[in-house]
Amino acid sequence: MASYKLSEVADEFLIYIESVRTLSQNSVIAYKNDLAHLMDVLGKDAFIENVSTEDLRFCVAKLSGENKASSSINRFIAAVRTFFAYCKKLGYIEVNPALELKTVRLPKHIPTFLTAREVDFLCALPEAHELLWETRDKALFEMMYSSGCRVSEIVSLKIKDFGSDFSSVIVTGKGKKDRKVYFGKEAQEALEIYLADRKKRFASEKLQNNSPYVFVNQKGGALTTGGVRYILSKYTGLQGINRHVSPHALRHTFATAMLANGADVRVVQEMLGHSSISTTQRYTHITTEKLIDIYNKAHPHSK
Repeated sequence: MASYKLSEVADEFLIYIESVRTLSQNSVIAYKNDLAHLMDVLGKDAFIENVSTEDLRFCVAKLSGENKASSSINRFIAAVRTFFAYCKKLGYIEVNPALELKTVRLPKHIPTFLTAREVDFLCALPEAHELLWETRDKALFEMMYSSGCRVSEIVSLKIKDFGSDFSSVIVTGKGKKDRKVYFGKEAQEALEIYLADRKKRFASEKLQNNSPYVFVNQKGGALTTGGVRYILSKYTGLQGINRHVSPHALRHTFATAMLANGADVRVVQEMLGHSSISTTQRYTHITTEKLIDIYNKAHPHSK
């Protein structure tokens, strides 16, 4: 069997997952970073057939010694497993050294979400404070909360994707999977007001006012995920609810609200675009804890 350097096969693998498996850019970057750690520890010029299970365990131990989060360590293990499975399939190695790698136990993590009062207050903030662009920001918050979209999906929305009433749209989520998401009346109304304001704002300016994307920055260019995070930070800082809120927290809030109000978990799974129902079931734990808390506060004998 011919010898192949770790760096050479890693480069080939990254091209494969991007062009053949068509993984998202974020996923490709994550794989690249994990393989970079592998090569930092074992050396770029190491021959792939010489990598042992003990070598891989040593790489995991290095991450643990750097106090990396359990989720980051497990992501590295998953990346290494996929990489060496690829190597075995193409005949670069005879034995897969990653098969015996075990993931580490994850601490229980309850997703951050807003209460109904908090999310109502957040959606009202753009009109109450002249911070950035009131109509756009209100539409942005309403649509994220109403649909449960990921921030990457929100900034990718194009005007042509919508029907006349703005009640639903097809988005492309993780794994290039399409799904239909829905927008309530408040989100629809906020969007219509914003689009009319946007048209008026750029009517006489020689700016990038023909962007096909729904959400644009104040110069008319497409709004980025970083831009959405900045907008949220402005409204949730000292002038707002004084609590850090990430774009993903609005997605968590959508899921929690749906389940707390009786939606079937599999319906919510479909709306969120989760490939596994176990991911969606995290939110049922939140609602269960909420019910227990209400019981303990309200029932005379609960104490």
